[in-house]
Amino acid sequence: MLMANEQGMGRHSSLRNSTSVPKDGMELTKDQIDRQIACHECDALLDLKPLTKGQRAVCPRCGGLIQVARDDHLTRALAFAISGLLLLPIANAYPFLGFERGGLENMFRLPQAAQILFQNDAQFLGIIILVLIVVLPAVLLALVLGLVIPLIRGRNAPWLIPAGRLLYGMNTWNMVEVFVLGVIVSLVKIMKLATVVIGISFWAYIGFALCLIGAISHLDRLSVWQAIDRVSSR
Repeated sequence: MLMANEQGMGRHSSLRNSTSVPKDGMELTKDQIDRQIACHECDALLDLKPLTKGQRAVCPRCGGLIQVARDDHLTRALAFAISGLLLLPIANAYPFLGFERGGLENMFRLPQAAQILFQNDAQFLGIIILVLIVVLPAVLLALVLGLVIPLIRGRNAPWLIPAGRLLYGMNTWNMVEVFVLGVIVSLVKIMKLATVVIGISFWAYIGFALCLIGAISHLDRLSVWQAIDRVSSR
């Protein structure tokens, strides 16, 4: 049973009971079977009925979010993804941070962080840094584009299902916000020892991180898979 109530400006929906177990020997209909979904957090089997715009489906067992109904989630994700891909080259091409002390100034670009680790015999750590802060985020945004463009146009594409699996699987390793917070905490400590020069790349990367978070957060997992199923059945 799906119950909805008004909360502020939007509507909040809660999944109460699953109809996965037939009562009185009655078999489930095809529509009922198609509505069955397992909670991503606790694996509870739930009966999810169609939501209207602004509704949120929440697991009654663990409170985990099941689905958010938005009409413009694909176009918003596309806008964030395009903006992020425009900011990423700027973040890599221009100086990221610099340190000045005793009249000497040393500036470095974002990819040089991995290069410095390579020069100090920390190749494995350098590869991890390069992959997590540059390569993986760019791949995630490319996957977002590969998903939303065909879905917005309502056309099927052979890469939709693999791209969806990769996007939600690789997003677990998305560490851009952790990197940004780590840099900010480090700057607070370094400012006591030297003058910190913040380059344009620093602000571009923060903008890129916000765009990446915005793009993925607007891609409700269940809504995306439902959209893929609709275009694949045409």
